Amino acid sequence: MNNTEQASLQTLQSLAEFRYALRQFLHFSEQAATAAGLQPQQHQLMLQIAGAPDNVETTISYVAERLGLRHNSVVELSKRCEEAGLVQRRHTTPDHRYVALRLTAAGARALQKLSEAHARELEELSPRLLEALRRVRKNSRSEVSQ
Repeated sequence: MNNTEQASLQTLQSLAEFRYALRQFLHFSEQAATAAGLQPQQHQLMLQIAGAPDNVETTISYVAERLGLRHNSVVELSKRCEEAGLVQRRHTTPDHRYVALRLTAAGARALQKLSEAHARELEELSPRLLEALRRVRKNSRSEVSQ
């Protein structure tokens, strides 16, 4: 195996390890949301609402972009969250074209509990994630230089 092939193999191995560590965290996140009585997408929607910068209005379009979902999917998801008492939807224009989302007190409490659990999990998983990312960066740089 020549140096280029070896570098390419190392890059693939480091990418696989990084992806595996990410998947472990995502699996934890899905299980934690389910254990808290939420659908994983409800948790993700609430996190994007709460985590938006101060100068950003959390519209359906904003959340759809952040979650990588279609607009109509977020409309339905936000309606289910509203019915569950987790978010409040309000029209921001007289023609009802824009809907802004905000957490209710119950939604904020649920998100806080989940966020604490996620922070603990990341504390445990972060050394592996960071090492895998460091290896990806190192291997991809050496692959480019060859």
